[in-house]
Amino acid sequence: MTVHFIGAGPGAPDLLTLRGRDIIASCPVCLYAGSLVPEAILSHCPEGARIVNTAPMNLDQIIDEIKAAHDAGQDVARLHSGDLSVWSAMGEQMRRLRALEIPVSVTPGVPSFAAAAAALGAELTLPGLAQSVVLTRTPGRASTMPEGETLTNFAATGATLAIHLSVQNLTSVVSDLTPAYGADCPVAVVYRASWPDEQIIRGTLADIEARLGKEVTRTALILVGPALAGEGFTESCLYSVDYDRRYRPQSADSPWAGWTPEDETAHG
Repeated sequence: MTVHFIGAGPGAPDLLTLRGRDIIASCPVCLYAGSLVPEAILSHCPEGARIVNTAPMNLDQIIDEIKAAHDAGQDVARLHSGDLSVWSAMGEQMRRLRALEIPVSVTPGVPSFAAAAAALGAELTLPGLAQSVVLTRTPGRASTMPEGETLTNFAATGATLAIHLSVQNLTSVVSDLTPAYGADCPVAVVYRASWPDEQIIRGTLADIEARLGKEVTRTALILVGPALAGEGFTESCLYSVDYDRRYRPQSADSPWAGWTPEDETAHG
């Protein structure tokens, strides 16, 4: 028996990996975070599966459900929204399950920041503007922020910031970021990325609060950084005509001359 943690993606039912779909279809028990995981994904559950919405449950109750399935020899599909590597609460569940010697597996999902960037048609790392993306949040009731992990510190890097779980703190976000990025820095708030009611609100640090409707109070991602403008960046060397690389050597003297895909396989 195994507990399969599965990233269910940002919202659109078809943004689920094939592996995740197949595991769901093989499990007689499915626990899902009903506040964020679309019910359409549950259509992959086998007929007669026990399906449990964990939104109203506490950690002890969730582990009890899993332990009951384990005792019955049943595999469990444990669905969380987005990807499991960030803000999924998977870690605390896995710690308990390991203590109980219950096997686990992890299948990644499409993260919300990637869905938001796709909705914007944006590359978040543009040469000369930003080569890093910081995934962060502001302090909330559920968890505090470690010392040093502040928006002002991250802003000092000039990276693209993907700020989760913080739209309700937009005023403080703007205040913390403006000194480093400037009031004219591009901002985008993407509400429920990939869902049918997705909304995109674009602006700058100077006016994003005025542009944001009062109905957007949760399930929104804030993206900030010069790369969002999609302008003023240099082209990468990757596709440059004179860039010497193993798949496109520029001369007979190139260290990549004669290199083939088979060589890549042979040499790792």
